[in-house]
Amino acid sequence: MSNLHAYDVLFIAVYFIILFGIAWWAALREKNVSSDYFLASRDVAWFAVGASLFASNIGSEHLVGLAGSGAASGLAVGHFEWLACLILLLLGWLFVPFYLRSGVYTMPFLERRFNPAARSYFTWVSVIGYVLTKISVTLYAGGVVIRAVTGWNFYTAAVVLIVVTGLYTIFGGLRAVVYTEVLQAIVLILGSITLMTIGLSRVGGFAGLEAKVPAGFFSMWKPTNHPDFPWTGIIFGAPILGIWYWCTDQHIVQRVLAAKNIKEARTGTIFAGYLKILPVFIFVLPGIVALALFPELRGNADSAYPTLVTRLLPDGIKGLVLAGMLAALMSSLASAFNACSTLLTWDVYRKMRPQATERKLVQVGRISAGVMVGLGLVWIPFMKYISSQIYIYLQSVQAYIAPPIAACFLLGLFYRRLNGSGAIASLVTGLVLGLLRLILELTNKASGGGLTPGTLWHWIATINFLHYAVLLFVICTFVLFIVSMMTPPPPREKTEGLTYGGAAPTAGESKDERKFEVGLSVLLVALLGVLWIVFA
Repeated sequence: MSNLHAYDVLFIAVYFIILFGIAWWAALREKNVSSDYFLASRDVAWFAVGASLFASNIGSEHLVGLAGSGAASGLAVGHFEWLACLILLLLGWLFVPFYLRSGVYTMPFLERRFNPAARSYFTWVSVIGYVLTKISVTLYAGGVVIRAVTGWNFYTAAVVLIVVTGLYTIFGGLRAVVYTEVLQAIVLILGSITLMTIGLSRVGGFAGLEAKVPAGFFSMWKPTNHPDFPWTGIIFGAPILGIWYWCTDQHIVQRVLAAKNIKEARTGTIFAGYLKILPVFIFVLPGIVALALFPELRGNADSAYPTLVTRLLPDGIKGLVLAGMLAALMSSLASAFNACSTLLTWDVYRKMRPQATERKLVQVGRISAGVMVGLGLVWIPFMKYISSQIYIYLQSVQAYIAPPIAACFLLGLFYRRLNGSGAIASLVTGLVLGLLRLILELTNKASGGGLTPGTLWHWIATINFLHYAVLLFVICTFVLFIVSMMTPPPPREKTEGLTYGGAAPTAGESKDERKFEVGLSVLLVALLGVLWIVFA
């Protein structure tokens, strides 16, 4: 801890005391073993839902990854954050009524709308996705941050992060995760705003920053041949990733399932949408500042945020920002742990042992979370073969997982003729093509470009990941429709209440409440439009 002053250590100590105090309070409020542990007894209000959505999403890939991509290529990576604002509105207005009326713990839509095999596919792909993305990326970036601050060995730092986070996640369940995330969101935002303000003042404001970084860093819209963020991929591909992540992923949707009612859940998603405007300014922009102040970072962009903290901030303030960094790391990891344990417990173990006691379900959930952590640690060494920037790595892996799931969820809501056979065919097609891309990309990069240029295999391995997501979505949609049309339609009672073509669920809200929510949603869309024009 040689890089830290006594004031910094004090700030961090106070943060952890408050954090564990909230977790202890949450654990004491346990009412029913399973419903409280996995869904916080479904009594979470809109502010906590929105803050939890934001904090569970803002993890180490944002602190380290967004700043790193900002240092490498400018503001363009911020598209993923601002598009998330719109996808959160989609979650609140389109998906929330169906989810909350079902009264479930996990995501049963694919089973109820299609068949049990579709749900099993979704469960296992989600768990594998957590290992390849959330858990491994969080542990990797957490180890990088803690090593930069303390000088500890990378794996020692990762293990410490696991133990501390696991303490309150395992014993407090989702209630502890949600309410500690409210604190973590506040600390994270305050710390990051402080860092951005000090960094901008040191570099001479926006004018001074623009003069010290490459031209085009503040232009978010890139040409179609841009290696990472082509505008065609952003418009057509990124929303596919967003629908999968924000509208179907257990890790995110679990916060909505824990809301008191549909109104609280929807208002929480709108609130989270406003919060998602911030990362471009408090994570991406500091990365650009780091490049301007420390040009040597050009070859090691993912060190941008830790470098700013350790070399720029005064004593005391450094402790506040470090507490925010730890908040992001821990909230993201805690969310992944809880989501994995919920899926494996309710969608796998409980299917095999329907008579299992409530206490046994919680025990299985805790054990399964530990197994996922071990698998995440094993995968870390392979991440470098996909992208040297962890945020691009994260998005690229999601681009190979998301399209078939997004197609089945989204289209299944609107067209009742689609059936289980079509869904399974679409999901399996997406899985095969996604794995093909992942294997070819790993092979090509590990061998230093060993695939022969001009071949189909080289094209699949090197096409931009967002363009590949679009292609995959189109193919999966085509398969979903063709196979469904060639097989018997689902029984009408199978789709009743599960598609907007039939009896769509109502929110049970007053007209004034809905008008207020509509107004907030329209304002958010208008604000995003202005920002995209300003940074065109």
